Amino acid sequence: MTKATIGFAMCGSFCTFSKALPQMKNLVDSGYKVLPIMSQNAYSTDTRFGKAEEMVKKAEEITGEEVLHTVTQTEPIGPKKMCDLLLIAPCTGNTLAKLSLGVTDTSVTMAAKSHLRIMRPVLLCIATNDALGASAQNIGKLLNTKNIFFVPMKQDDYVKKPNSLVADFDKIPQCVEYALRKEQIQPVFG
Repeated sequence: MTKATIGFAMCGSFCTFSKALPQMKNLVDSGYKVLPIMSQNAYSTDTRFGKAEEMVKKAEEITGEEVLHTVTQTEPIGPKKMCDLLLIAPCTGNTLAKLSLGVTDTSVTMAAKSHLRIMRPVLLCIATNDALGASAQNIGKLLNTKNIFFVPMKQDDYVKKPNSLVADFDKIPQCVEYALRKEQIQPVFG
């Protein structure tokens, strides 16, 4: 029996895909239905960390679902109640900024806006080199935004990258459980 449906959105922090994809599999193995979502950059950019086509294929093999990668594909997530929770892992500084300012110009930001519109939880798994610099104000704003949750973060190398924060990807499953429970006890308006 499926526990819940998790939208698993990936942005272009390509160096953390090796941490994100095992957590996607972990969620599937734990009984969640996982709907894969990728930003256009994540979906189409080849990097030293892997070919885009291979990453898309891995996500589709893990979930058994086609990767959603356009704004038009992700807009119905909210109105059709396609997910119980939306996880953005990795969530880049660029996506953080867009979320904090309400910018909706990628498949991932559209998925978040659409999902938040129906007051369901969004869980952010940050991976950014400027979290303690330019992105700090966006993190602060989102920490105080209803229905947005964070996976705990830590510095990956405080000497070489003193402003960097990366979420503890291994904590995704317990953070998913927490955000789903928390969502159930929040007041419903209407």
